[in-house]
Amino acid sequence: MRCLHYVDAVVEEAGGVVRAVLDLTAALAQQGIGGRGIEVTLLTGDAQDVPKSWLADESGTPRVEVISRSLTPWLSLGTADREAVSAAVAAADVVHLHTPWDPCNVAIAAEARRTGTPYMVSVHGMLDDWSMTQRGLKKRVYLSVAGRRMLEGAARIHFTAEGERQQAMKLAPRGSAVVLPLVMDLSPYRTLPGPQIARDTFADLQRDGAKLLFLSRVHPKKGVELLIEAVAAMRKRGDAVTALIAGPGDAAYVESLKQLATKLGVTDDVCFLGMVRGEAKLSLYQACDLFVLPTSQENFGIVLTEAMACATPIVTTRGVDIWQELQDRDAVIVDATPPALVEAIDQLLAEGDKLKTRGERSRTAVLDWLDPQTVVSQYVDLYRQCCRA
Repeated sequence: MRCLHYVDAVVEEAGGVVRAVLDLTAALAQQGIGGRGIEVTLLTGDAQDVPKSWLADESGTPRVEVISRSLTPWLSLGTADREAVSAAVAAADVVHLHTPWDPCNVAIAAEARRTGTPYMVSVHGMLDDWSMTQRGLKKRVYLSVAGRRMLEGAARIHFTAEGERQQAMKLAPRGSAVVLPLVMDLSPYRTLPGPQIARDTFADLQRDGAKLLFLSRVHPKKGVELLIEAVAAMRKRGDAVTALIAGPGDAAYVESLKQLATKLGVTDDVCFLGMVRGEAKLSLYQACDLFVLPTSQENFGIVLTEAMACATPIVTTRGVDIWQELQDRDAVIVDATPPALVEAIDQLLAEGDKLKTRGERSRTAVLDWLDPQTVVSQYVDLYRQCCRA
């Protein structure tokens, strides 16, 4: 089976969608080596963070094609892109599109319908209720003009959680829904590097007291302000606590967070680390007592499952589509308010030695739940269903 994936740009700083696409396509390509007969092509407009081995067309990796993403005002592809996309779609048995808002997806879906090639769309939380409040009028116009046709014409609309499906399907009521978790590359988490790499790299980990980690794209929806306010409340009563904020973000927004920390008197207790990758990232999870993501909206929240895979207990909100699945695996789910965060952090830190046991329980549970071989096999079966639809 030949599977074509499209995502607008493979730039990891853009967020979790890119990580999800890389992990899924890599796992599918490995299935091909294992005799499942899967050939994977990744079509994109920007290959910045595509692994070099893929670009070298090494065995067991997806084939990569780059287009310019040129569109006419009528959401039709420019001549060069139209020829490339037509050839890629014609060569595929099934097409997998990622996100609902990329207008190139509308054009690629139209080409798939024209050729009778089944396609599916992963919406990655972008039709959640909260997401639809952001530039909502523009999104609803887009859906009415072209987006709904793309979604409802898909063999399947893919959601990562039942909670996501319930929110989104009212926007494409005639669509055919399926719920599957993301494929997560768990190989780096099988043997963890330990906390010392992070302690040697980040001096703020030498401070006394609890270490609270936020690691994600630093964006207004993620609730960093709430974490800073929680730290201020804890420091006001005399607790030693440090929040480490890791991840890329708009410079002006990051500066506003630093100003908030200054205003609340916790400048020295809120540390901005920037983008952290590789072993240093895994070590950073291990070096912190808790992972805290007080987000307004998150789809699968890969950073949450990463933290759990590193045996770091997590605190997050019902803004995460998989909050129920996380809670079932020892995550603590709270309201998105500073007092609720403080209460949850207090309760977890009070567990003492049992906190480590909680983290190990979460690690075991997430490694079982997201076992790549099991999950990727479900995707292969789904593609076959799409071909029969």
